[in-house]
Amino acid sequence: MRARVAYGGAVHEARPATGTGRVRLADGRELAEEEVVWLPPLEPGTILALGLNYADHAKELAFSSQDEPLIFLKGPGTLIGHRGTTSRPVNAAFMHYECELAVVIGAIAKKVKRAQALQHVAGYCVANDYAVRDYLENWYRPNLRVKNRDGATALGPWFVDAADVADPSNLNLRTYVNGKQTQSGNTRDLIFNIPYLIEYLSSFMTLGPGDLILTGTPEGVQNVLPGDEIVCEIDGLGRLHNTIRADLALGR
Repeated sequence: MRARVAYGGAVHEARPATGTGRVRLADGRELAEEEVVWLPPLEPGTILALGLNYADHAKELAFSSQDEPLIFLKGPGTLIGHRGTTSRPVNAAFMHYECELAVVIGAIAKKVKRAQALQHVAGYCVANDYAVRDYLENWYRPNLRVKNRDGATALGPWFVDAADVADPSNLNLRTYVNGKQTQSGNTRDLIFNIPYLIEYLSSFMTLGPGDLILTGTPEGVQNVLPGDEIVCEIDGLGRLHNTIRADLALGR
């Protein structure tokens, strides 16, 4: 379990300081979480995101089931780290969080079969991939403003090695808004699971180390407003904190 943080004008690898709620830098210094700037725990390659990959969430948004995955690309500028802020457009009527399991590719995958797919996974992270539904034009071709806004996807706090996640197909996900739980689910309910996704994607494109697959979110999304504090949590991977601010509060 490791993170990337900025402190003292440099970027450091950090790990949890056992039993203290603090972080330990590679040089041995221990700091409080709020003393460092949390970065995404890896520098990503291609970011592939799943839409409506839980049946309950698809039903929640009145979307009929699909025969193959609904996948779109995201730019690296969308990513921010733990304790970061995400801006809400001033004119948005409905912007919501999406707690997701992020899969990090560790070895080149090309035409990989499902049975070997997990051998190409380096590890996992918690992701919170916000969507501004006002801008949605087509489920299969989401407008860039829905999912590619700067800072719209929080990732972290930790990168957890695949060897330390016993069963990625049975992880509980939870979201809290201002301390109240609003979302829950389990990765066993993915319509297209991780081995399927790696086989499917690698059948027509090469996946490389650092590529990210955001696997989708379960039901329970709700509108969030400036000032709201959102925590996304996945068993064994940590708790990802994020705060919403208005565009104007960020000078935009």
